[in-house]
Amino acid sequence: MHSQGVINLDLVNLALAYGLVLLAIALARLQRIGQEGQMLWASVRMGLQLIAVGYLLHFIFAINRPLPVVLVLVVMAGFSLQVLGARIRRKMPGFYRVMGSSIFVGCGAVTFLFCALVVGYTPWYAPRYLIPLAGMIIGNSMNGASLAAERLAAEIGERREEIETAICLGATARQSADTAIRNAFRASLIPTINTMAAMGIVALPGMMTGQILSGTAPVIAVRYQIAIMCAITGAVAITSYLVLLQGYRHYFSAAHQLQDRRAAGDA
Repeated sequence: MHSQGVINLDLVNLALAYGLVLLAIALARLQRIGQEGQMLWASVRMGLQLIAVGYLLHFIFAINRPLPVVLVLVVMAGFSLQVLGARIRRKMPGFYRVMGSSIFVGCGAVTFLFCALVVGYTPWYAPRYLIPLAGMIIGNSMNGASLAAERLAAEIGERREEIETAICLGATARQSADTAIRNAFRASLIPTINTMAAMGIVALPGMMTGQILSGTAPVIAVRYQIAIMCAITGAVAITSYLVLLQGYRHYFSAAHQLQDRRAAGDA
């Protein structure tokens, strides 16, 4: 069914697409990898969540007021913290405070600058722009932050003797943890760098593909994709750096002594 140049998918079309998920589940069962139930539940959860979000966004777009938009962004950030907490096994001390403040500052600043200076729409809270752009920035920054936190915890654990030796020789906590921080920051940026390197040749990104399918001229879709990818890269770098800048300090006492808190949770 066509509407203003856009091909609408009805329930039959979605059922056919869902058949591909069932095929993947059947292959997983054939190979006995033991993830069939997880795949089925994930696909059902995906559908229910997206349907709920679709109706919610339809409502928010209709009322077009700043408070509901801000509340949606707060909920998105809150869920990102919940996902991070469930994903990361070895949590740094003060995990939720570090992650929450880093996502708020890193993603908030980049989203505001991108929407105000690059896209330049009005009003500032226009939900059709702010919510999807913030969602892409938060989602990608969340992945970078999780990699940074996990790698930092692993590096601190593996380099414990090296760090303690450096401290005994007069190094500060920052100096002794410098290698761990640098390695963790590098790890947090690798997926984003790989995505940028492959974009346009190996794969067409989702945002660009969606715009083209909705009738946007390819050249305009490319410009938007380049702009949002630059914003995502900046947000990932800032958020991950803030995670590491705050996070490493929680492994040390005020006297620059490495504490025995290798897998502590929020403290």
